[in-house]
Amino acid sequence: MKKLVSIAALLSITLFAAAQNKKYISAMEKNVAALDTTRDAIQLQSLANNFERIGSAEKSEWLPSYYVAYCYVNMTYSTKGDMIDTYCDKADKFISVADSINPNNSEIYTLKAQIASARISVNPMTRGQKYGTISGELTDKAKEFDKTNPRPYYLEGTSYFYTPPMFGGGKDKAKPVFQKALEMFETFKPASTIAPNWGKNSTLYFLKKCEEK
Repeated sequence: MKKLVSIAALLSITLFAAAQNKKYISAMEKNVAALDTTRDAIQLQSLANNFERIGSAEKSEWLPSYYVAYCYVNMTYSTKGDMIDTYCDKADKFISVADSINPNNSEIYTLKAQIASARISVNPMTRGQKYGTISGELTDKAKEFDKTNPRPYYLEGTSYFYTPPMFGGGKDKAKPVFQKALEMFETFKPASTIAPNWGKNSTLYFLKKCEEK
């Protein structure tokens, strides 16, 4: 009898855990899908709040905090001045949480690099060297952690694209990097339905810009 009770209890725990995981995946899928359709700061803030709530309930999962950071760094592209730093500070906070849960992760280091790059736009003349170097080092780490991940190459391409030719950048330097990223996107398979899978459309956009005279 005791053995049957133990088996029943174990089965109940297993079924409960499976139900909780299904609920988590469903909530994440809904919000990740919404990321593909917006760059609006208000909507991104709403999604960041949703991911933060999911992360509060699922403390062992790194992806909710990753996506909170992703929302905040994308919000920097619709603002300027001190607000860029405000959003980057929030992004850094949450990407650090993700990193503490899943260290040495290529996706996390790519986003760290993107956050550093975003800080440059506050004042490119005074910040370019410092944050450009930080972003480059983080991008190299991201490549090292996963040689199949196209996003570090996409980010490297944007760095060249926005760097003037006199400082070693420009369209001619950016184009082959974007081409490599696109080749990698063609074969890249995300780890799950909620794993990072962004960047291909942006790569195509920048490739087109590189070909413009």
